[in-house]
Amino acid sequence: MNTSIKNILHNNDFSKDDIIELLYTNQSEAKLLYQKAKEVKSCQIGDKVYLRGLIEFSNLCVKDCLYCGIRKSNKNVQRYSLSDREIIQAAQFAFDENYGSIVLQSGEVKSRVFLNRIDRLLKQIRKITGDNFGITLSCGEQDESTYSRWFESGANRYLLRFETSNKELYNNVHPNDSLHIFEKRIESLRVLKKTGYQVGTGFMVGLPGQNLSHIADDILFMKDIDIDMCGIGPYIEHKETPLFDQRNTLMPLNARFELTLKVLAILRIIMKDINIAASTALQSIDKLGREKAIRVAANVFMPNITPQSYRKNYNLYDNKPCIAESPVDCQSCTIARINLANGKVAFGEVGNSKHYLNRKNLIGEMNL
Repeated sequence: MNTSIKNILHNNDFSKDDIIELLYTNQSEAKLLYQKAKEVKSCQIGDKVYLRGLIEFSNLCVKDCLYCGIRKSNKNVQRYSLSDREIIQAAQFAFDENYGSIVLQSGEVKSRVFLNRIDRLLKQIRKITGDNFGITLSCGEQDESTYSRWFESGANRYLLRFETSNKELYNNVHPNDSLHIFEKRIESLRVLKKTGYQVGTGFMVGLPGQNLSHIADDILFMKDIDIDMCGIGPYIEHKETPLFDQRNTLMPLNARFELTLKVLAILRIIMKDINIAASTALQSIDKLGREKAIRVAANVFMPNITPQSYRKNYNLYDNKPCIAESPVDCQSCTIARINLANGKVAFGEVGNSKHYLNRKNLIGEMNL
């Protein structure tokens, strides 16, 4: 067994070179990495898995990201937006089924109508659920006043993936225009944190042109900005996107899967108490993908509670799973998957990030 890997894992922190070496590990060496991550998770998080009912309420988007299936220029996707009533019903379902939290996710829209609508929905959902319920928004880049208004109206978490911390790579997978500015993306994360949200972010593993040095930088970037939660998944190409032309340059899907598991394990070790989601994209490659993520590092599972008839039109990537199931089907499947991964479903628990709570307590002590 590689002594160097053992020595790296013996430390409490990793350098960039350490991370690259861990990402390079072969199958037998990776078992050491996964075992270390499991130990950290068991000690810091335990076996609880928090539920986030995922409501993909609209695929309308002003962005034209070169990797995304709901990009503005894709004319072959059927656009939709759930009614307020459908969104409230989905939130009510999550609350009634004791999920503890929901995620409201959409394409990115920047308009006064959209801002006001989200604001109104947040207040309605809060009226149903009370304060002891988690509401995550994933609605793209907005200005600071919008983030603040939504926070005041009841959202307490925000998920905004940065996709890559390398500006050159970012520009290679986004159009060169005023809607896709690397610095704006990064600054949005800092603004969200300042506003008071539990901040979630992440990146895709296996992008065209990405290497292990980029991935190591991404991991260290998340540590540097001190995130509270993350969602990381393998890049899976979509046939209706410009990047599909580069599919023959990509590493095999199973290699992207294994590399993603290594990333999750490394993050669990160096950011011990953050929330880590088991991404749906993992299940697109491996039928037990999300279970494997939970066994190694993840402690958040997001059952899809979007009405079934809309799901096929929220395809960010090809071969997305769970598009034919109803919310009830996804619920029973979720419980079975978490049990299979030796996790304990944390019904009724908001599942706030321990990292966020610890940081808040530390700031409070410093201000005394």
